[in-house]
Amino acid sequence: MKITSFQVDAFTDRLFGGNPAAVVLLPEYPGDDLLKSIASENNLPETAFVVPDGQYFRLRWFTPDIEMDLCGHATLASAHIIFSQTGYMRDTIKFRTVSGELIVKRCSEGYEMEFPLREGLKSELPKEIFDALSIKPKEVYKSRDYLLIYDKQEDVERIIIDRNIFDTINLGEGGVIVSAPGKDCDFVSRFFTPQATLLEDPVTGSAHCTLAPYWSKRLGKSELTAKQISKRLGTLTCQVCTDKVVLRGGAILYSRSELMITF
Repeated sequence: MKITSFQVDAFTDRLFGGNPAAVVLLPEYPGDDLLKSIASENNLPETAFVVPDGQYFRLRWFTPDIEMDLCGHATLASAHIIFSQTGYMRDTIKFRTVSGELIVKRCSEGYEMEFPLREGLKSELPKEIFDALSIKPKEVYKSRDYLLIYDKQEDVERIIIDRNIFDTINLGEGGVIVSAPGKDCDFVSRFFTPQATLLEDPVTGSAHCTLAPYWSKRLGKSELTAKQISKRLGTLTCQVCTDKVVLRGGAILYSRSELMITF
């Protein structure tokens, strides 16, 4: 059996930008140990595993370390592959995931995805995170992730994480978002995960489920432009609705390969 794997750069319109994800098309799911091994071997921020399911597609996401409950850029990458590489003719894809049904549609910016809104609540920052930050935040919120608010974009650009301290805490599937008003967009951010193989995630779609409602309230607008200012840089548009966030962005195929495994 041939198993095809693709690598896609998501939330970008150019190669080597945005966030890379592997997308593996499967007829059915093998055991979790094999999925974890493939994701670890890929050593990318995320590997998405897609299985057809009638009118739907089942979708699971793995980092090199753990299975995630939600991943924006790997969902975008999966939709891009289904639309562009499989002969799929509809304009809408419905994914069945552990976080519920996720819908991806074609749009002028590439694709738009409906994700659950995850509003952060005012919180105290654990000492392990606070002590690891070279620049301390002005505000702290908590949803799945910690959201740290800064005064200006330069703070987010310059922040350094002391990994020896940072890695003493385990946030499970969560991470730490640092964010500030943007110079040429509504807001900028970066995303860090303690005890992960990759400390900084280049572009984190799911983080915008928390970022977008915060900045929507603060700026008094429902549609926002965002940049995740990692070295690779990613751009996306967020629209805040009552109970969901619509994320829009582009994707581009980097490679296609065949996995030499059987199950």
